[in-house]
Amino acid sequence: MGMTMTMPMSGMDQDDMPMDLNDISFDAFLVNDRDLSDPEVIRVDRGAPVRLRVINAASSTNFWIDLGAVRGRLVAVDGMPVRPIIGRRFELTMAQRVDIEIDIPDAALALPILAQREGDTARTGLILATQGARIDRISSQADRTAPPVLLDLERKLLAETPLQKRTVDRTLSCDLTGSMEPYVWGINGKTFENRAPLEVKQGERVEIVIRNRTMMSHPMHLHGHHFQVVGIGPARLSGAMRDTVLVPAMESVTIAFDADNPGNWPFHCHNLYHMQAGMMTALRYL
Repeated sequence: MGMTMTMPMSGMDQDDMPMDLNDISFDAFLVNDRDLSDPEVIRVDRGAPVRLRVINAASSTNFWIDLGAVRGRLVAVDGMPVRPIIGRRFELTMAQRVDIEIDIPDAALALPILAQREGDTARTGLILATQGARIDRISSQADRTAPPVLLDLERKLLAETPLQKRTVDRTLSCDLTGSMEPYVWGINGKTFENRAPLEVKQGERVEIVIRNRTMMSHPMHLHGHHFQVVGIGPARLSGAMRDTVLVPAMESVTIAFDADNPGNWPFHCHNLYHMQAGMMTALRYL
């Protein structure tokens, strides 16, 4: 099923437990339906600020967003404001969104905004261009292989408006299970067909401890709620408000939310091949 690439986990030798990357291969990667052989060129004003919203709509690809010659201010994730982070490269897993503010230089410039697939040289992108800028062709292959998308950015994010402090009423455990062979994925050892829903009551403050027991990363998405990332491994934090969080291979992430939207809500991996193969359950109000 396409190409599998393995990368050593942090602090491990390659002969130890390698994480799997990119279990599906594609012949092209697109931004706004175009690749780098004919990228979209967006005209911008010299010296003006631009707000760039990047949506990872890929079904099975994590990307590194590269601003190239300019630095940007990351000001929101998944539509929720965060304390600004300055940088040129930002991690973006499937289904996540980032808002980045860029101050366009007062010059005739073409500014490529690139997205490179983790564990690969393949990339795509678009170009911001001011009046009079020369636009050169950009290769669809980078000079270096991109590292895995992990949780380096997640650890730095701070919610602009975090959840109000209160006692946690319910803690749920969620183990991500499965493997490449056979290609079956699940939650707490169950596929969607024989799922055991995660149960909450209206008004509760809920925490879900998501432990990845597999050698692939899983971007976990909860419908109907925004949650706050409050733990990575044993460390607690006042992280971003989100609706999708990456849980890398053999790591754990804790999320918290208020059960204020009754219903029967999907909770699933947003690698859509993993979801289709079983990594999906429901959050159910009692």
